[in-house]
Amino acid sequence: MSKPLLSAADVLPVDGTAGTLVARVFRPGIGPSVCVLRGETVVDITDKAHPTVRDLCEAPDPAAMAASAAGTAIGTVAEIVANSDARHRDENRPWLLAPVDLQAVKACGVTFVESLLERVIEEQAHGAPERAGAVRAELTALIGTDLSKLVPGSDEAMRLKAALIERKAWSQYLEVGIGPDAEVFTKAQPLSAVGLGADVGVLATSSWNNPEPEIVLVVSSVGHIVGASLGNDVNLRDVEGRSALLLGKAKDNNASAAIGPFVRLFDKTFSIADARGADLDLVVEGEDGFRLDGRSSMRKISRSPESLVAAAAGRHHQYPDGFCLFLGTMFAPVKDRGVGGSGFTHRTGDVVRIAAPALGALVNRVGLSTECPPWTFGIAALMRNLAGRGLL
Repeated sequence: MSKPLLSAADVLPVDGTAGTLVARVFRPGIGPSVCVLRGETVVDITDKAHPTVRDLCEAPDPAAMAASAAGTAIGTVAEIVANSDARHRDENRPWLLAPVDLQAVKACGVTFVESLLERVIEEQAHGAPERAGAVRAELTALIGTDLSKLVPGSDEAMRLKAALIERKAWSQYLEVGIGPDAEVFTKAQPLSAVGLGADVGVLATSSWNNPEPEIVLVVSSVGHIVGASLGNDVNLRDVEGRSALLLGKAKDNNASAAIGPFVRLFDKTFSIADARGADLDLVVEGEDGFRLDGRSSMRKISRSPESLVAAAAGRHHQYPDGFCLFLGTMFAPVKDRGVGGSGFTHRTGDVVRIAAPALGALVNRVGLSTECPPWTFGIAALMRNLAGRGLL
């Protein structure tokens, strides 16, 4: 059996529990509970005012409500974090879930021009990883590799678009990467995301896939950004590369969205400015001894987080239960793992660690979507559970 993954010291932010850290915890015999970390203790604050994280995020000041709410201590942070490793779990003790519930799970793509080239490669290679090296060389010769100063939708971007169309080299990824409109898609259904320590899933039919380390914003029903978390937008490069119309199959599968370990609500210790300036580190360690290191810096995002939220929601599209929004990644998985020039792909058993100083670390193992625990606890089950507890 694999070794345990998790300890509180490894997954907490660098300032520990100084911020307002909200968790969802599954309490055996009770059900999903809204919790807050206070010192070394996890406190269940679930009540009729905020039976869900969604309700907490709808408060005028979610951080103040979380900080002042009465509650019940249910264990130490160390105990509950350690028990969140799905392969070493005592089902009779509490463990962490993804820290959002009724919110829609949305995501943005191609928001970093530095990773734009890899998306175009996926398309031009038609999902065949062995063609990636040749396609990369052709595209680099045509458009270069430094698009970092190109502002999406700008006159300069439109001139490049016109030149590429003339040379029959335009791409749907270039359209959303440097064009006027951002790509926003549905990553997962409410309540289907997995949390810290769970297995994340890839399809057995995929031979070219990768993690995507991202900041995830938590947004209220009126469009207020109330906090942030970490996310792994698991991606099947070969599936999406075959056709953009397969985006749903490439992105939304059992256990293919991970969020956690906590939502850090905006308060005096953490704000949207901190999220905008965050650096994310990625480490993938395989059972075969392979190691991949990567980094994504939010300072290099080509569209502001606020503009991406506005693209997702407004008078044109409402989310009465709020939503969480994956902001995209600049990480480009080009380190070969197998055929030269084909880049990285997952193998089952890989351990993926995504970390940012203010948000802690999200750690998951990779499995097959068909072998990960099936998603069975949906909205109806949650409503019945809360009603049975007298919370609705």
